[in-house]
Amino acid sequence: MARVRDFQGDYGPWALVTGASSGIGEALARELAARGVSVAIVARRKERLAELAAGLRRDHGVGAVELAIDLSDEIAIDELDARTRDLPIGLVAANAGFGDKGPFLTADRAQLARMIDLNCRATALLCHAFAPRLLARGRGGLLITSSTAAFQGTPRTAVYAATKAFDLLLAEALHFELAPHGVDVVALCPGGTDTEGPARTGVDPAKVPLGLMNPRDVARDGLDALGRRAIVVPGAHNRLSVLATRALPRGVASQLAGRMIRRVTGE
Repeated sequence: MARVRDFQGDYGPWALVTGASSGIGEALARELAARGVSVAIVARRKERLAELAAGLRRDHGVGAVELAIDLSDEIAIDELDARTRDLPIGLVAANAGFGDKGPFLTADRAQLARMIDLNCRATALLCHAFAPRLLARGRGGLLITSSTAAFQGTPRTAVYAATKAFDLLLAEALHFELAPHGVDVVALCPGGTDTEGPARTGVDPAKVPLGLMNPRDVARDGLDALGRRAIVVPGAHNRLSVLATRALPRGVASQLAGRMIRRVTGE
């Protein structure tokens, strides 16, 4: 008989969630609180964090600590590690990140650098800083937010897709490297999700095949996958899309992905 899961015991009593001021990060924080896990929430927008933390404390009776930190800063991970040193963190959700859409050659170079810093450097260093704390406890979890864009080169969102491929491969490697130490690692690879990102990058929800997923459903799928698989793709239609991508020649998959970006942005 399968063991009844004790989520709070396996991944509590505290979790750290980055990129928590909106979207999937906010949904992760809310879902964790609903499961009885206290949360340290990280983002740049202090007012958003304060509002979320107050709501989590009120609605779920859990602890909630707000940490207004820009993880793209060089010293941010050290600061975050120091400010959470007294919290018994059993789960880290490395969710902070952003993307842009449009031609690579017209992209702002400083924006590309910040994207790489946040999506790749900060994610890797966050895992490097907090994984030893999980290993010392003998149990815990790492959730790294990637994307379905990670499964192929994606024209007109080239750097974002490349950063998410980095996150996917990092999570997949750590899944096997840390498993013997009791630490579960999963790459969460959502497709189109109803967050601020699509609106900010010019995506028309009406042109997204089968629409955008609810962030809460994405968060729930990611947390449920901990300890069960290395990669989770929320939504049956997204899973079918990834399977089709893997079956196609890589060049064809990239061309189709680029056409989809043009379609959803109306280019």
